[in-house]
Amino acid sequence: MTSPTAQPGAPCWIDLLTSDPGRSRAFYGQLFGWTAAEASPEFGGYFMFLHNGAPVAGAMPNAPEFGAPDGWGIHLAVANAQQTVELAVQRGAQLRNPPMQVADLGTDAGIDDPAGAHIGMWQADTFQGFTGRGAHGAPAWFELHTRDYADEIAFYREVFGWDTHTASDEPHLHYTTLGRDDSATAGIMDATEFLGADEPASWSVYFAIADVDAALATVFDLGGSVLMPAEDTPFGRLATAADPTGARFKLMGPNVSARGA
Repeated sequence: MTSPTAQPGAPCWIDLLTSDPGRSRAFYGQLFGWTAAEASPEFGGYFMFLHNGAPVAGAMPNAPEFGAPDGWGIHLAVANAQQTVELAVQRGAQLRNPPMQVADLGTDAGIDDPAGAHIGMWQADTFQGFTGRGAHGAPAWFELHTRDYADEIAFYREVFGWDTHTASDEPHLHYTTLGRDDSATAGIMDATEFLGADEPASWSVYFAIADVDAALATVFDLGGSVLMPAEDTPFGRLATAADPTGARFKLMGPNVSARGA
């Protein structure tokens, strides 16, 4: 099970913590056309979603002892998980999941960055992560919302080796990307103006979709919810939704004007 090697520090894998694996299988299957592989008892029931026959995401049954809500997690590619964890902790992160070898696939670890956003890391052996980023029904963009904008940019640059570029420095939109222009793969947004007082910094995954409005209607029909309706932006038509168990995700696709509507 191999795939192209991800750029160091770039998002390479996502997985879903779900309290209802069966419903999640059905929901994402109908929404994105994914199929689901069999669960692995040796890995606590973890299973993979497939997109056009290739791994696109993982899913893990949630349990009360985890003490976490259902949600999507993002992993960044690293060359050495142990060294990256140590450097992250030195730079103010909190360790969540120490490095753990996963069969012959690779090494997994997780931290809370200095602003409290959970981010995973993946040191690949035989499994590199997802393929087809940006294709219909596949992950397309990854974004961190934080109040500690400048400090977070420095953290991801120092710990994960990000090549950062200022995409916007307008009064109400401060945004920095990993990579530049068409080669960019993730972004950090200064979310000071719209994060609630008790709302922590967090990462989000955007999925590419041909018709955002039609996808939101499907989300609703399948028992999910629309958290932010679709809106045309300079970056495409964007929306935020949640699956039936409350796991949040975002959608991006062509603007209505680009579809000729």
